[in-house]
Amino acid sequence: RIPLEVCPTSNVNTGVVDSIAEHPIDELIELRFRVTVNTDNRLMSGVTMTSELAALVDVFGYDWARLRWLTVNAMKSSFLPFRERLALIEQVIKPGYAPLEAWENEPPV
Repeated sequence: RIPLEVCPTSNVNTGVVDSIAEHPIDELIELRFRVTVNTDNRLMSGVTMTSELAALVDVFGYDWARLRWLTVNAMKSSFLPFRERLALIEQVIKPGYAPLEAWENEPPV
């Protein structure tokens, strides 16, 4: 599969879209494209992976499960050998997101 490396903030800064809300990332995700979120040029865009993902959470309401899906897509799209990618997904990414997803689903106190 061919990944789509999207850089929403950079796309706003370069005039490709007027705002993150108008970025097609949400439609691409709903269509199950292998979307990865990237920063493009961090210096020029003044963005980090954290701020890029936070903007998507703010605009589209992404939850931890959606962020995990994007992170897994990024690892699946890396140039590491298949077994290494799979090991990182199963041993690092999924366990790393598990407590966040559990916390998100806890009833408020």
